[in-house]
Amino acid sequence: MAKSTVKPKKTDDKTVPAVVQTPERGIHFSPKFVGILAEEVAKTVASRLPSFRRPSVKRKNGNGHLNAMFLDTSAIIDGRIFDVISLGLLSGELIVLESILLELKHIADSKDLVKRERGRKGLVLLEKVKKVKGIKFGVLSSDKEDQMGLSKLNEVDEKLIFAAKHNKGRIITCDYNLEKKASINGVTAINVNTLANVLKVIAVPGETLHIKIQHKGKDITQGVGYLDDGTMIVVENAAVDLGRELNVVVSRVIQTSAGRILFSKRL
Repeated sequence: MAKSTVKPKKTDDKTVPAVVQTPERGIHFSPKFVGILAEEVAKTVASRLPSFRRPSVKRKNGNGHLNAMFLDTSAIIDGRIFDVISLGLLSGELIVLESILLELKHIADSKDLVKRERGRKGLVLLEKVKKVKGIKFGVLSSDKEDQMGLSKLNEVDEKLIFAAKHNKGRIITCDYNLEKKASINGVTAINVNTLANVLKVIAVPGETLHIKIQHKGKDITQGVGYLDDGTMIVVENAAVDLGRELNVVVSRVIQTSAGRILFSKRL
């Protein structure tokens, strides 16, 4: 039987016989041809596979305090927000501007005894909050304030609002005016006093309560007591019951800027 021949395949500058067939051994492929074929198959398979990309990591802004909580001086010296944080109701990053820290230090050095005690207490609470689980505490240094353009602002409140807005954060304060000013500028401000009022017991007319009469009211016939959350209860004709515990029934509820006041009658 005559031998079959196959035309040689050209690769680069060399000619490589692709297939050689002999009557004794059958079809054989040269090693170089097998390598070329494997390379082509690999390219074809790779081109048909879906491309996998690493998910893009969403980075924080340049200052690294995105969605942080910014503490005002009034909230620091008030101290109640630290009790809320200790309960685990708030978590995340807690930031204090260096300008606010300096303001707090001035209060701690005040000649006024009450102011001095409040200022020192605020500094102690800031030191303690560093150890609270779930809270990352930091101070926005004067250098970073300069980078953000805060040095151009005169008032501390303006710096606080600008920093919170720049970082899409929230302000925690006890200052009513700062709360409203922040709201006008599109910044969320949590007033601790408002939070306290929201969390107070909600009583309705006709509800019975048990309280202790602690002092007289504005009317000499009235007695005044308080619930555990500090809500004031004015009791008619209870001025003669100072120091005694009474069962009273709520007659009406008045909402004031200082909170709710319950008016009641003796049972």
